Amino acid sequence: MNRRQTIPKHLRYTRQQFDADFPNDEVCFNTILAQRFPNGIAHCEKCGTERKHYRVTGRTALACDHCGNHIYPLAGTIFEKTTTPLRVWFQAMYLMGSTRCGISAKQIQRETGVTYKTAWRMFRQIRSLLSDPDTQLEGHWVEMDECYVGGRPRGKRGGPKWLEPSKKAVVAGVVERRTGKGRVIARVVPDASKKTLQDFAHEFILPESTVFTDEHPSYTGLNKTYTHHRIQHSAGVYVKGDVHTQTIEGFWSLVQNGIRGVYHSVSKKYLQTYLDEYAFRYNRRDLGNLLFLAILERVSGKASPKPSAPSPETQTV
Repeated sequence: MNRRQTIPKHLRYTRQQFDADFPNDEVCFNTILAQRFPNGIAHCEKCGTERKHYRVTGRTALACDHCGNHIYPLAGTIFEKTTTPLRVWFQAMYLMGSTRCGISAKQIQRETGVTYKTAWRMFRQIRSLLSDPDTQLEGHWVEMDECYVGGRPRGKRGGPKWLEPSKKAVVAGVVERRTGKGRVIARVVPDASKKTLQDFAHEFILPESTVFTDEHPSYTGLNKTYTHHRIQHSAGVYVKGDVHTQTIEGFWSLVQNGIRGVYHSVSKKYLQTYLDEYAFRYNRRDLGNLLFLAILERVSGKASPKPSAPSPETQTV
């Protein structure tokens, strides 16, 4: 039996369709221009009047036909001052949106021909678009858990091993328990103390929610704000009726397997951007690989075009 996930036809956006929609830099530029100025550029700030603007040859700019004042549609976007072709940027966003567990900068280097340094920088810039800072979960049932990312086991061979605290990054996460639609929020936090985790819960979970956690001591007292249920993992109990944290643990599995299998190691400095990428993908899993268009929307905050058819990380964690 083939267990491979099949994307419905209306959610497929093939490489052939991408190549047809974005064949060159000019089309990519016009896409960003249309997003940022959906009604066109008619007003010249320098002249103070309605004027026509025309494209400046060899530059990513438009100029007023009267005074020559330049407008740069790429200013303020991740493409500002880039020397990398726009189509390569679009290709990187497409590849990032077409994978379930992420794609490495090394793979982008092989696919596009740019240097590894350029590929890594592009991914860092694209990931900066993917955070959802103002999200608050509205689902009635919410699971919460903490996760420890990184740290190498130390100890004598054959003896007990543990993770060095200074090498670990603590991540807190909450997820709505709604079939196919539940959203997740994951943040790097300073520690797993009661104050830190409960402040996190109060920031992202509405008071009328029912919260499910494990027996970690830091969750004691959540019942003052929420209806709180706990599952006793230490007693070997992982599911008891509706009480479990399987959903958020499934998300942790995606993150940890992706980092281990695709990126191999991630620095604490950039860990949050990787969490943002995985959360962005998880929260839009109903889009199939149309996720590329959702990423493209973030460039200007405007609606994206319709498809033509249906490292340098040194301190590892």
